[in-house]
Amino acid sequence: MATENKNLSAYNKEEIPNASHLRFGIVVSEWNETITEGLYTGAVDALIDCGAKSENILRWNVPGSYELTFGAKKMLQTQNVDAVIAIGSVIRGETSHFDFVCSAAAQGIKDLNVAFDVPTIFCVLTDNNLQQAIDRSGGKHGNKGAEAAIAAIKMAVLGK
Repeated sequence: MATENKNLSAYNKEEIPNASHLRFGIVVSEWNETITEGLYTGAVDALIDCGAKSENILRWNVPGSYELTFGAKKMLQTQNVDAVIAIGSVIRGETSHFDFVCSAAAQGIKDLNVAFDVPTIFCVLTDNNLQQAIDRSGGKHGNKGAEAAIAAIKMAVLGK
């Protein structure tokens, strides 16, 4: 397992650019809400810890991870943001639906990064079971939302 014995949300604040001058958009899937809320909290906490102002963090909800691309696209088109974080959680079930949703979300976010000059950060957990999702959204492996926030800060600064 790639994240065994690793905390995904560990970062050195001194190595992260100050985010006080940046504006962030976060698009959050309502599907697997317990997980996505944990990721959202981790992202916001990390952004604020690195200097972002709460009034410069915009949140939009979408029904599921498949809809993240459209929500992020609309945010990029209509809001003055320096980076967007797309937060979702897809947990493998008994059908191949998992594969289609994961692939569409990943490809969609990639397409936004090619089409727009503002980075969109992929923060979609694609886990085999609920426990893996819990472990990565504030559990024993830290919080992937915090990791996405750090990536958003770095990419926003790179894009300026």
